[in-house]
Amino acid sequence: MQKQAIFQSKLLPYALVAPQLAIVLIFFYWPALQAVIQSFLLQDAFGLSTSFVWFENYLELFKEPAYFEAIVRTFVFSFAIAVSSLSFALLLAVMADRPLRGSTLYRTLLIWPYAVAPPVVGVLWVFMLHPSLGVLSRYLRAMGIDWNPLLDGDQAAALIILAAAWKQISYNFLFFLAGLQSIPKSVIEAAAIDGARPMRRFWTVIFPLLSPTIFFLLVINIVYAFFDTFGIIDTMTRGGPGKATETLVYKVYTDGLLGGNLGSSAAQSVILMVIVVMLTAIQFRFVERKVTY
Repeated sequence: MQKQAIFQSKLLPYALVAPQLAIVLIFFYWPALQAVIQSFLLQDAFGLSTSFVWFENYLELFKEPAYFEAIVRTFVFSFAIAVSSLSFALLLAVMADRPLRGSTLYRTLLIWPYAVAPPVVGVLWVFMLHPSLGVLSRYLRAMGIDWNPLLDGDQAAALIILAAAWKQISYNFLFFLAGLQSIPKSVIEAAAIDGARPMRRFWTVIFPLLSPTIFFLLVINIVYAFFDTFGIIDTMTRGGPGKATETLVYKVYTDGLLGGNLGSSAAQSVILMVIVVMLTAIQFRFVERKVTY
């Protein structure tokens, strides 16, 4: 028999859902609506008057070569962060799933980095890899590597990807570990009895059964790379050197808050939101086909 919740009052279910709906409406839909309205407006330098300019902010934006460079840079960053964080998290989850002494302590230590805020992550990695003060920078220079992310755009981009991926590994690890523990041991044992070696068991049995978890984490990591890396970029490079680490979300900040061009900044935020929605829809449309539930 299936259990069904029965409420004494018809209004009680709506009252229980109302706080969450209020948070979503106030902190997501209302700012999104304001951004859409602002993207069609043009303000003067002092913010005293506004004029309706239709799609002029969007047209000016698409005429800017730096904006297309930021789009390409964001996609590259997102792909690198998602692939690296998912790969390392899966490797750590497979190792932590083995029966080891003190495995609970290892799992707890691997989850801890997720509690660190993105700006704090940026500060930690700056202290470790600062060209003159960083501890790890000394070893890089000792190996003959001319490490200076303050001047080298490629090195700064690699540093951002490394820090952002490290921040997300703990989150991915938690879900991968839960997914591995939910796989019936009898299925793996049956594959071992049939003569499948550990690597073959992983790719033909374990990995397909993890596909729902991988699909979920892929969507989450793409959204994370597009939005939540702002704090890391702001504390580590501020989009430099030479805008080598300026992604779409950071360009929204620099053009709007620092540059004072609120119309263009709002248009960029709308485009960014549309890109993320389209990427999520594409993943659900095509990637989910390969998911085994």
